[in-house]
Parts: sequence; structure tokens; C-alpha cells
Amino acid sequence: MEVEMEEGKTFLSDAFDYKGAPAEKAKTGGWVSAATILGIEMCERFTTMGIATNLVTYLDHTMNQPSATSSTIVSNFSGVAFLTCLLGGVIADSFLGRYWTIAIFAVVEALGAGVLAISATLPGLRPPPCNPSQAVNCVKANMLQMVFYLVINIGTILAVTVLVYIQDEVSRGVGYGICAAAMITADIIYLSRSRKYRYKKRSGSPLIQVAQVITAAIKKRKLEFPSDVSLLYEDSSPESRVHRTNHFRWLDKAAVISDGDFGKEGSTTPNPWKLCTVTKVEELKMMIRILPIWATTIMFWCVHAQMITFSVQQAASMDRSIGKFQVPPASFNVFFIGGIMITLALYDSLVMKRSGGSKGLTNLQKIGVGLAISIIAMAAAAGMEQKRLKVIRSYKKTPTTTLPLTAFVLVPQFAIVGIAEAFIYSGSLAFFIGQAPKGMKAISNSLFLTTIAFGYFVTTILVNLIKKITPGKDGIPWLASKINDSRLDYFYAVISVLGLINFGVYLVCAKWYKPNSSHGSAKDSDDVNASHDEERAGDAEIS
Repeated sequence: MEVEMEEGKTFLSDAFDYKGAPAEKAKTGGWVSAATILGIEMCERFTTMGIATNLVTYLDHTMNQPSATSSTIVSNFSGVAFLTCLLGGVIADSFLGRYWTIAIFAVVEALGAGVLAISATLPGLRPPPCNPSQAVNCVKANMLQMVFYLVINIGTILAVTVLVYIQDEVSRGVGYGICAAAMITADIIYLSRSRKYRYKKRSGSPLIQVAQVITAAIKKRKLEFPSDVSLLYEDSSPESRVHRTNHFRWLDKAAVISDGDFGKEGSTTPNPWKLCTVTKVEELKMMIRILPIWATTIMFWCVHAQMITFSVQQAASMDRSIGKFQVPPASFNVFFIGGIMITLALYDSLVMKRSGGSKGLTNLQKIGVGLAISIIAMAAAAGMEQKRLKVIRSYKKTPTTTLPLTAFVLVPQFAIVGIAEAFIYSGSLAFFIGQAPKGMKAISNSLFLTTIAFGYFVTTILVNLIKKITPGKDGIPWLASKINDSRLDYFYAVISVLGLINFGVYLVCAKWYKPNSSHGSAKDSDDVNASHDEERAGDAEIS
């Protein structure tokens, strides 16, 4: 980091204070400012997970929604929450900046939690209680009524234990009100440190760069390549320059110089929507090479979605007592989080420390291990569900009576998925950040989060598909209105099989993938020249 000295004070050339002047190192930043930002992240996780992990029981028991519908709503809610991270990145990078993006949307989240607290408190905003023995006559909710890593895990643990207990045993309104209060408090503390933060200039969203390269390549798709690839446009500094490769050659045309690329006559600055540097083109190619790995990690998050939807509903139907204390069904996710944290701790102590930090699994190997373990988790969940269904068939009382089977038999499926996530999360995040080009580092975290979003959306698609194609002779689909009437074991088995197929595809993609390098070789350039010569010859023959 470049540092400027002035009158005995140290100023940072790449950061600014709240007035827009170069930030003084001694008076800005520091651990307190960093802790404030981590604090608002912990409160965000506390609020989001406090709502998401227990939302399925609220929809099922309070809003009288069918089991599969409740699962779909929670999956869509979680999917949209993670997908909008990509939008938040664009807003922060290109429009508001990081500071105001955090401040504004923390208030938005607090308002959302406040509205949810009101809807859970006022009787007119929820349907009347449902008589379990007459479930078919339950009144469903109407449209109006429906209307990093350790730190965030601490927030999640608080959410699935303390907050979930308050929601179930005290009041939903109080629980959601605590979420709103937590976000408001965190935002106030965050804003109070405004004079101490170091601000960065908005550099523009990498997504704009992606759009510019693709647009320019499409516009110039009919142009011929120059006889020498060194004639392609490049103005990046030597230290940040990325040499050309022979992949996705159609994108190279974005760097072909043509009339009108530089706007007004005499201008030396090109229109970025018409002409892009070779470096920008190559950075997009790097991102494209990452996409197969990105796509094959989506299936894991479909497995993850079951832990806050159907698995919670399973726990709600079973005996959750420890003495006289009743464990809230959503609190079983503490075993999921425990699996994550214990795995990370054991991996760090048994693998990394013993090897001096120089060895261990590669990021691709971590992803592969996580995918394999998630298959085992769903197979185990299917087997445990068969055991639960045997108890249901032998127990002839009302379907909502607590089954004489301890819910703690579900602990293995929660814990195993947690172990899988420890490998998937750390491997995927490090892979995307490490392999993303320097100019697109900002998008790598958002790219990772979109895998989580699409995993939840895949769950929604699977649930709706299973409901449509599986009604048997009795007309009851595998995913029925009540979980005790469902064949959740079949559903889990389907996910396990899909996971196995996905794992095979992942192995092929991982073997195909070649790590990014910042500089191409001379041989690469020769190959590119030769391939473009062949392409021009082919075009001539066709014409």
C-alpha cells in the first residue's frame, strides 16, 4: 500500500476519510472500526437465520400452510436473500459505495423484521388456529397475511438457540421484534463510527466489464482478426497485463480495433462498449473457466436447504424433550453449525498445523470431499425417515400427536451436512477468490453466494416437480400437505442420487479445469495466431 508522509503524519493514498481527504493512518481504521463492521454482519446473520431457520414452523403451524408449500416459501426466501447479494455488490461498486449500501440496507432489513413482528402479533394478520384433528378445514393465510465465517456462525448459533426459543415459547412478535431491534442497534453503532472508517473510491462493477466485453465481441463478430495478435488493443500497465490465451476465441474480437472505436476524432480513449483491452477479455475468459465448478457446487446447497425446511418439520413431529425442557425444532440446526465448527477446528489442528500450514487439501479437493459427504448425508436422512415412518404406521393416534421417537435420531443428518459444508464453504470461497482475475476479485464472493441462492431455487423446482409427478393410486404425492403423510424418504433418496450424478460431473470438470495464470506463454500466442489464420482461411472458403 502506497503511503504518503506529511508533517510527521502518515496518509494512505488509496483510502479517504469521511470528508474525502486522504485518510490519516493513525486516526482512521483499526480494530474497533473492523469490529463494528463485523458486528453488523453478526446481527445480520442473527436476524436472517433467526427468521429463516424457524420460518417453516411459523408457516406450517401458525399460517396453516401445507408442508411442501412451507418448504417452498422458505427456499425461495433464502434463495432471493442470497441472490440479491449480487445486486448489492453492483450497487456498492457502481452507485452508493460500500458505506451507504451497508447503512441503507441494514435499515431495510430492520424494517422487514419489524413488519414480520407486527404480522405475527396482530390476530387480524394471521388465520385462526387450526384444529389438528380437522386439518382439512384449516383456514390458510390470505395474500395480505403472507405478504465471515466464525463471526456469522456465532450470530447463527444465537439465532437457532436463544432467538428460536423466544419465538416458539414466548412470542413470535417478540422474537421478530428482537431481530428488528438488533439490526437498528447495529446500524446506529455502525453509523457512529463514520468518522473513523477508511473509504474507497467506487471502481465500478465487474459485471459492467463483463457486459462490455460481450457487447463489443457481438458487435464485431463479423470482423476479421488482424494478421498479428499483437495488434489487438491493449493499454493495461505491464504489471497488471494478462496475455492472450486460445480459449473462447470469439471473445477476442472485442479487442479488434475498428473505425469509430475512439469516439471523437483525435480521442485516445476508446468507447468501452465498442473496444476492450486484451486484459479485460482474458479476465472474462478466466471467469468463464470457473463456471463449471460453480455450477456443480449448486447441488450441495439444495442439500443444505433441507436442514431448514423438511428436517425441521421432521423434528417438530417427534419427541424433543430433555427432561422437562422441550427443544425447539429449529434449534436442531445447532448440530449442523456444530458440525461445521468442529470440522474446521479439527482440520486446522490435525492437518494444517502438523504440516506447518504448507500442505492439506487443495480447494478443488475440499469441494469434492464436501460433495461426497453431502451424498452420504442425504442417504442417511432417507434411512432415518424410513424409521420415522415405521413409527407413524405403528402409532395409530392423531397424525399431529408427538411421535414416541426421539428427535435426536436426526442429529446425524444435521451434523453430516455441517461437516460437508465446512469443506464446501471454505473450498468454494477460497477457489473463487483465488482463481478470479485481479480485476474481478470483487465479484468472486458474489459468485459464491449465487451458488447458495440457486441451490435453494433448485429445491423449489424439485419440490414442485415431485408434487406433480408422484401422486399414487391414492392420489397422495410424495410431498403431501402433512409431513406424516409424505414419503420424505423417497425425496431424500432422489436428492442423494442427483448428488451422486452431480459428483461425477464435478470430477470431470475438476479434471478439465486448469488454474489461471497471469501471463500466457509465447507458445500460446503462436497457437492463437495459427488458429485465427485457420479461421480466416475457413471464412474465405465459405465465402
